[in-house]
Parts: sequence; C-alpha cells; structure tokens
Amino acid sequence: MKIMFYSTKPYDRYWFEPMGKDYGFEMHFVEMQCDEETLSLAQGYDAICIFVNDYVNAAMIERMHQMKIRGILLRCAGFNNVDIRAAEGKLHVLRVPSYSPQAVAEFAMALLLTVNRFTHRAYTRTRDYNMNINGFMGVDLYKKTAGVVGTGKIGQAMIRILQGFCMKILAYDPYPNPALDVTYVSLEELMKQSDIISLHCPLTEETRHLINPQTISMMKKGVYLVNTSRGALIDTEALIDGLLEKRFAGVGLDVYEEEEGVFYEDRSNEIVKDENLVRLTSFPNVLITSHMGFFTKEATKAIAQTTLENAYALETGKELVNEVRP
Repeated sequence: MKIMFYSTKPYDRYWFEPMGKDYGFEMHFVEMQCDEETLSLAQGYDAICIFVNDYVNAAMIERMHQMKIRGILLRCAGFNNVDIRAAEGKLHVLRVPSYSPQAVAEFAMALLLTVNRFTHRAYTRTRDYNMNINGFMGVDLYKKTAGVVGTGKIGQAMIRILQGFCMKILAYDPYPNPALDVTYVSLEELMKQSDIISLHCPLTEETRHLINPQTISMMKKGVYLVNTSRGALIDTEALIDGLLEKRFAGVGLDVYEEEEGVFYEDRSNEIVKDENLVRLTSFPNVLITSHMGFFTKEATKAIAQTTLENAYALETGKELVNEVRP
C-alpha cells in the first residue's frame, strides 16, 4: 500500500516510519496541508493520511475516487474536516477514535491550573527577577463545581482528575453513561451551576458554537472555561465580548476556531492578520496553546499504531472497525 502523508512534522515520522516498514507500506511525507491544490500529489497512491487542519470536501472526494484512492486515514479522533456523506460509496474514511484520553485530560487540567494560578505569567515575571505576586490571586478548586460537556473517554478521564480535587461533577451528554459517578443535568443547568466548564465533545452541527452569547449569559460571573476539543465549539466573538464584560475568571484554549494555517506553524516573523486571535492573546486571563493536548509519547505512538492498523485492514479487506459513516 502506498500512503501520502500530509501536514507532517518531524515528530510524525518518529513512530510512523519504523511501524510502517513493519507493514511493508510505501509512505511519502509532505509538510503541506491537504487541500484542492495539493491533492494532486497523491496521484498513484492508495490512501492519504491527514491531520486536524487538513480538509477534504466533496469535490476533492470525487477527484480521489477518479484517482482510485481507496481511503482517507485520519490520524486524529475528529472527522469534521471531511465530507463524510460525499465519501459514502466512493472511499473509506478511517479515524483513531481513542489514543490516550489521559493525555488530553491531563493537559486540560494543566490549562485550568495555569489560568487559575497564573503560573505562565509568574514564570515570565520571575525571569526578570520581579518577585511581585500582585495580580496572581487564584481560587481553591477544592469542592468547586465542575461542568464536563461530553463524557466519552476523554471526558471520563477529566472527571477522574477533577474528582481527585474533591470537586462536585456535573455532566452533560446526549448519551449519558449510567456507570459514571456524576450528576447529569441539562446543558442550561450545567452552564448556570458550574464554577469550571471543560469541553470534551466532538464538533458537529449540533455542537458548533455551543458556547455562544446565550450560553455565556447563563454562566456564573467568574467562571473558568477550558477547551481542548475543537475550536468551533466556541463562538470566538462571543467569547471576546464575555471577556470584556469580565464574565470569565480564566480561559484556557488548546484549540481555536480559525486555527488552520496558524497552529503547528511558526508565524513569529509575520504580522498576524486574525484580529480575534490577536485580541484573545491580549487578555491577561487567557492562555492559548497550539492544539498540543494529545502530544505525549504514549498518545503519538497509539495514533500511529491505530492509523497503520486501519491502513492494513483497508489493504487486506479486513473489517474496518474504525470507519466513519454518515
């Protein structure tokens, strides 16, 4: 099987190259994103492998079908960047549904602890031997109410961490898990009662802009918001308005609504034209990281292993257990 890898960085090859050789795959890695212009690079390949900021629309799927490409391998859990309906009957879309829920949940907790206790700003200040702690006052998380939106594997990992801080857990999910030691409530009740809100749900038409002017107006003043899932779960302009109104004590974002072309790239010598992103970075109580919640040795190894297992199943005609269907 020949696989074209898009949006690759040196760390992608760390696991994929040795594991791919074991399967006998022929792999080609390019740093360019997958789009309508770069799709031609996949001519003669059996499958393409893409990441979170690549996209495949209906027109591209029709081209791939004509190019006799058999599959799209997503080396991530989310699939909102692929037109799944257009792919039906033309090629297979396979994802990595779970790699290391702990990696993302631990990072979400790190964001919360950081924006609460301002350790990112304290680090910068003390590097200049400024030991003044004015402006760094946080709150005890002990016995606070945490609202977890989405109780899949990552949400469950986050719940276990929050319970370690002796927090009361409220949860919202269209498909409640009765085995969890949490209190399921409506989304409205979660917004109203939570001191901390952490998002762990996929991006769908139903969840797009889940955090919007209406839901923000329901939240307690001084709430903490953490998003390690998908950027478009949050209406960025509504978030900025809420920050200006001082509704949030802290916001931790590992994802951003318009991150394509910015995240995973070095733009330090360029003028950033995204005014919302620039505005968000100006708030002292907002911490933005570059979609790195998954980035541990264990998680990246699991991503490579499952992606290549998906490719092997596609090549050999085995059951496609991780196929995404409409």
